Amino acid sequence: MKKKLAGLALITVFSGSAYAGNAIMDEAQGVFEPIPHEAPAIEGNSATPVKVELGKMLYFEPRLSKSGLVSCNFCHNVGMGGDDFQETSTGHGWQRGPRNAPTVLNSVYNIAQFWDGRAKDLKEQAKGPIQASVEMNNTPEGAVKTLKSMPGYVEIFGKAFPDDKDPVTFDNMAAAIEVFEATLVTPDSRFDKFLRGNAAALNDKEQKGLAAFMEKGCADCHGGLNMGGEDYFAFGVVDRPADDIMQGDKGRMTVTAEASDEYVFKAPTLRNVELTPPYFHSGKVWSLADAVKLMGTAQLGTELTADEESLIVSFLKATTGKQPEVVYPILPASTDETPKPILD
Repeated sequence: MKKKLAGLALITVFSGSAYAGNAIMDEAQGVFEPIPHEAPAIEGNSATPVKVELGKMLYFEPRLSKSGLVSCNFCHNVGMGGDDFQETSTGHGWQRGPRNAPTVLNSVYNIAQFWDGRAKDLKEQAKGPIQASVEMNNTPEGAVKTLKSMPGYVEIFGKAFPDDKDPVTFDNMAAAIEVFEATLVTPDSRFDKFLRGNAAALNDKEQKGLAAFMEKGCADCHGGLNMGGEDYFAFGVVDRPADDIMQGDKGRMTVTAEASDEYVFKAPTLRNVELTPPYFHSGKVWSLADAVKLMGTAQLGTELTADEESLIVSFLKATTGKQPEVVYPILPASTDETPKPILD
């Protein structure tokens, strides 16, 4: 996993504030891409304004849960970096889920969804938590019954899916959520501006941190557009983390049943990472510096110095982009036919 990137010598990283030409920028532009300003199109799922608005309503809709309390935003709070500031998420009946909630921000760029990649896209992912007993604890039939009980939803589903004779379906619900979530991107971080050619966008320490991030091999798993999310890797290539961090989680092996996928996880995005503690699938590491240190030993087989850790953390904080500004939607009124909350 660890490899040296050609042309980036250690002397370039730590020799001072003046770098020879734009060596670090040139290297970075070959490894990373800036987040686009426009949300990507979803193949086979057109993002009409009315469908995006419906998706936003459903994303914030707690009545899709059996308790009437838990919405998508409950665990993936768009005002908190797209996650929930919990080790593992709290769901129905205050049960705790088995894994840390990944950020929803920029998730449209992931190769698949969930830590183990069991959902191929955001549409498939949107169906999972609604049916999970430890999350929203509902059923497809229960969700559709709830939505059809409110004329406001029946009307907007009809506008969002005008060619469907019966537009209020579980599949259409997920499709609407997908196109809304695809808008939750965070362009224009200082790192993005650096990648677009503005050398002054990163200060001296951040540029040194970027250089160290690439030279040490961190970018091998956390490169590309989303700085992660593009492939699966074993957690503990060199030295498997302690049991209290792994929590007995076999990773992608639970999906594929392949022994080679034991302890393999989708590499998480590192964009906006300062906003999304705690870290790793178990959420057992709260400090970004500690997470960087752990990755050095577990993945790269090296003890990062305190100076190296500090530089890399400084760089990672420069990846925080412009956060989505989402106006909380006014949701349709319940009716006598709307299922009542069941809390236990």
